[in-house]
Amino acid sequence: MIPVAATPATPAAATPGIVTPSPYQVTFGRIVAELPAGTVRAIVVVDGRRWTSRAADGRRVTFRLALPAHDSTLRVLAVDERGRVTASPGVGPVFGLPPEAAPRPVGSTGDAPLRRRLAGLLRSFPGVAAAYVQDLRSGAGAAWNARARFPAGSTLKLAIAVEALRSVRGPPARGSSVDVLMRSMLIESDNEAANRLEAAFGGSTSGGSARVNAMLRALGLVDSQMYGGYETGEGKGDAKQGGRPIPIDVQSQPSFPRGKHASAADLGRLIHYVYLAAGGRGPLIQRFGGELSPAEARYLLYLLVHVSDSGKLDRFLPASAVVAHKAGWVATARHDNGLVFWPGGALVATVMTFGSGVGPSSDVLAGRVAQAALARFRALSR
Repeated sequence: MIPVAATPATPAAATPGIVTPSPYQVTFGRIVAELPAGTVRAIVVVDGRRWTSRAADGRRVTFRLALPAHDSTLRVLAVDERGRVTASPGVGPVFGLPPEAAPRPVGSTGDAPLRRRLAGLLRSFPGVAAAYVQDLRSGAGAAWNARARFPAGSTLKLAIAVEALRSVRGPPARGSSVDVLMRSMLIESDNEAANRLEAAFGGSTSGGSARVNAMLRALGLVDSQMYGGYETGEGKGDAKQGGRPIPIDVQSQPSFPRGKHASAADLGRLIHYVYLAAGGRGPLIQRFGGELSPAEARYLLYLLVHVSDSGKLDRFLPASAVVAHKAGWVATARHDNGLVFWPGGALVATVMTFGSGVGPSSDVLAGRVAQAALARFRALSR
C-alpha cells in the first residue's frame, strides 16, 4: 500500500478577505469577511473612508449596514490586540441598495385606493395603457389592464438575460463574451447582442427564443412570448396573503400584428422574481434549483441599475430613489419595467403603452405611476 502523507493544516490567513459581496454585484448592506487569527476589531472602509467597526469574536465577521447608492470599493481592516492593522484587498465596484429592501417573500394583496389611482392615470393616456405595481415589503399592490398583451420591444431582453444566466456557471467574469453581450443588451439595449446571446444558449435565435418561452411558462408567465431574434437597427402566480390578491385582468387589448408580446403582470412578476433570487428566494430559485444563483441575480440587478435610459419610472422620484429597470419601445408601443429602491423599502412598477400617443407622454405616465405607488406604499408603512 502506498503511504499517504498527512495533509498539513491550512495556515491561517495573514490578512483579512471579503467573502461577500463580490465585484459587479448589488449588495443590500451585508458584508462578510474572514479575519486573521488574533483579530480583536474589524473595520469597514468604503472608498477610502472609515465606515463602521465592531469587535471581532471569531475568524468570520458579518456587518449589516447602509452603503452608498453608487459604485464603491470596499475593504476590511483587521486590528489585533497590539494595534497592528492589516487590510483586505479592495472589492469593487459594488452598488449599495438599502438594507430595508433586502429580498424576502411576500404575498399579494390588492389595494383598492391605489387601483383607482392607477385607473385614473391610465384612462387619461391617449391610447391603450397598462400598469402593475407592488410593494415588496408588504405585498400590497394594484394593477390595471395588466393581462393585456402589448408589443414587447426590448422589455423581453430581461427574459433573455435570465435564460443566459441559467446557461452559465456563476456570474460572468468581467470582460468575458457573455458579460460583454449582457452589458450591451441591457445597458445599451443593443439588439445584435440580444441575438448573439440567444444563439449562444439556444443554437440559434429561434432556439434561444424557444428556451426563453419555456422558462417563462415554467414560471407561470403565460401572456408573454418571444418570436425569434430582434431586428438589428430597431431601437408561479402570486400567493394570497391577508386579502384578495392583486387583480390582473384585461380592460382593453391592443390590436397588433403577431410578434413578440408581453403583459405588464408578466414583466412585473419576472423582475420581482429576479429580485427575490438575489436573496436566494422565490420561483427562479425554487423552480430551477442551482441553474440560477443568488450571485447571478445580484449581477443582473447590478446591470439593471446602470441602464442608461432615464426619464421614465424615475422621472418624478426623489433623488434618494434608485431604479433598476429595462424599458422597451417600437413605433406603436413604449414601456418601462423596473424595481424602485428607496431608504425603507422597494417596489416593482411596470407601465406599458400603445397607440399614436406613445412617446414623451408614455414616459410621463410611467413616472406618474411610480410616483403614485411610492407615495401610497410609504403611507401604508407609517
